[in-house]
Amino acid sequence: MLNDRTSARAVGFTGSALIAVGGFGAGALPIPSVGNHARLGLVCVYTGLLLLLLAWWWYGRVAREESHWRTLALWAAPLLLAPPMFSRDVYSYLAQGLMIDSGMDVYRHGPAMLGGVVADQVPDIWQHTPSPYGPVFLLVAQAVAGLLNAHLLLGIVAMRLVAIAGLVMLAASVRVLAGAAGVSPSGAIWLAVLNPLVLIHLIAGAHNDALMVGLLAAGLAAAVRHRPVVGTLLVVAAGLVKWPALLGLVALAAIWATRWALVKVAAIAISATVAITAVAGTGYGWISALATPITTENWSLTGLLGRWTAGTPVAEIWRWAGLLAMVIVAGVVWSYRARLGPVYCLGIVLTAVVVFGPAIRPWYVVWGLVPLAAAVGDQRVRRILAGFCAVMVLVVLPDGFAADVDRVRLAVLGALIGIAAFALFTLPQTVKAAR
Repeated sequence: MLNDRTSARAVGFTGSALIAVGGFGAGALPIPSVGNHARLGLVCVYTGLLLLLLAWWWYGRVAREESHWRTLALWAAPLLLAPPMFSRDVYSYLAQGLMIDSGMDVYRHGPAMLGGVVADQVPDIWQHTPSPYGPVFLLVAQAVAGLLNAHLLLGIVAMRLVAIAGLVMLAASVRVLAGAAGVSPSGAIWLAVLNPLVLIHLIAGAHNDALMVGLLAAGLAAAVRHRPVVGTLLVVAAGLVKWPALLGLVALAAIWATRWALVKVAAIAISATVAITAVAGTGYGWISALATPITTENWSLTGLLGRWTAGTPVAEIWRWAGLLAMVIVAGVVWSYRARLGPVYCLGIVLTAVVVFGPAIRPWYVVWGLVPLAAAVGDQRVRRILAGFCAVMVLVVLPDGFAADVDRVRLAVLGALIGIAAFALFTLPQTVKAAR
């Protein structure tokens, strides 16, 4: 009979495979599926999500002090073969890469200027929106577009491989950070890498957050290994994918812990930013492009408060209140930095950026999750993080669009099937253990 660890791996693989198969009916497809294919696909995806979640929980209980590379490969493999899922952002990445390759300014124009089959896949709200991403990611997007010459399928695969590279960096670096903080490396990888929230959004969704958090974790790991200059360069690269990673520079300076460390980090960071931007040739438009418009249905805390109190001026007040809340959290964390440690503090601040920021997506949770998973030893906090991630796994439909009553019913049906299938699989082993 299979042991618990192998059984948990098998259940997780089955869940991942069902998510991938269901994606061909209900995913963020170039040509959206309709009718029975979409309905069956949605049920299939949610059955798989529950199996993957329950397998993750089970695996965390029975797998101790392992590297988990085999499990990561097994659970990630089906998602590599799936269509884009839970978001259509990957089409925006490819469109921006093609725009740069064609000599267009992505910090002034949206994908509508490009036109063609790739740009047509970008949702209407982003068609005229400049890119909010930094020059490091745009270099990657340009390289992919230049190599693949607007081939949509190959472009998606290439972006997935970029995400895998980020995830590999993350897995290797989290072990180092956890060891330095006195946290179980195995437990840190379970929470930060094998987490279904990470797998479905960073791999199935091919989000550039995978590259961002991979570089950020690698930079912090280099710093704890007494390579602060290399660490600074890596964190800058992460921040030039998405700006929140630049907050890691403060943590890195605290790890460096020498006289004038913050000044040295700032000098290296500015020099690296200038050099990378010159190589990319995209200019500094990404700074002004950070004011990317927020969708009206965004579920951020400040966005909800703004809608409930009504009116654009009030919404702006709530956004400024959110910024103030981030500053307050950062100030409180700074006063406890000696007790908590730089990586723990960074995790709290990044979480505050997500909670109080003007926009929230489930994959943004990973920003704060990574440093917290590597630095938090309190099991109660870790259980809260795991539970919150489990909830966030279920809140976005596989096509990335808003839910309606009919699709919520199908999702609930799929979830119930997943729970029943897991119970049937584990019942014989439970009975045997009871004997």
